[in-house]
Amino acid sequence: MADMTRAFVIGHPIAHSRSPMIHGHWLAAHGISGDYRAIDVAPADLSAFLERVRRGEFAGGNVTIPHKEAVFEAVARRDAAAGAIGAVNTLWLEKGELVGGNTDAYGFAANLDAGAAEWRQAETALVLGAGGAARAVLHALREAGIAKVTVANRSAARAGELALAFPGVKPAGLDQAPALLARTDLLVNTTSLGMKGQPSLDLDLEALPDHAIVTDIVYAPLITPLLARAAARNLKTVDGLGMLLHQAVPGFERWFGVRPAVTPDLHALIVANLEAKR
Repeated sequence: MADMTRAFVIGHPIAHSRSPMIHGHWLAAHGISGDYRAIDVAPADLSAFLERVRRGEFAGGNVTIPHKEAVFEAVARRDAAAGAIGAVNTLWLEKGELVGGNTDAYGFAANLDAGAAEWRQAETALVLGAGGAARAVLHALREAGIAKVTVANRSAARAGELALAFPGVKPAGLDQAPALLARTDLLVNTTSLGMKGQPSLDLDLEALPDHAIVTDIVYAPLITPLLARAAARNLKTVDGLGMLLHQAVPGFERWFGVRPAVTPDLHALIVANLEAKR
């Protein structure tokens, strides 16, 4: 037990996290004697916890709200994705140094690759929202080479700030989104609108081209009102659960030495959990 590889997800609160279920499934599937658990770490206790990681108590772990930006500042080095996104969601040790990465953009792209591989041929994309998730999506779109990207946010000023961080991205107010739909190949919702307990995203999709792809990073509910409206128009849709599953892959490989697969069994396991929590 003493030499068991241990990993974690930290946040505050953290009890809702499905990461232990995902990584636990992979540990069992690969017969690995490892441990992955959720640990509630208050902001005041973050520095002390990171010191435990530096001492080798853990192989590494995941970071979620509200610690992603604070950990970004605390690590010795960051990978390119974390640098571009400005947040860390994955930690590991290299030669005693704490290194931070961000797998959200990878997870977003891998989810679309699995559900709508033609997204990489899109020429234009419209991203709704200008928070941390939008930064990850914009990084993924830039890496995919999508030429024309607009970010629309309720606060146009916030969209402008985000656009400055990603040269070439155009900012807009959320009220301008309907006028942009006719020239949109890929529509991405990164806002919390449509999430369980939140208002629906009020956006008429009739102007979208018939070839448009619509994806929502929200996964509770799995089919958001936005995705339901897109499906009613026979548009290609991709739900947000795959992003959660795929973003977990690189971390597991780093800590436990095996690259896991996002399988139908894993997807069904998390969907069953989501249904049970409704």
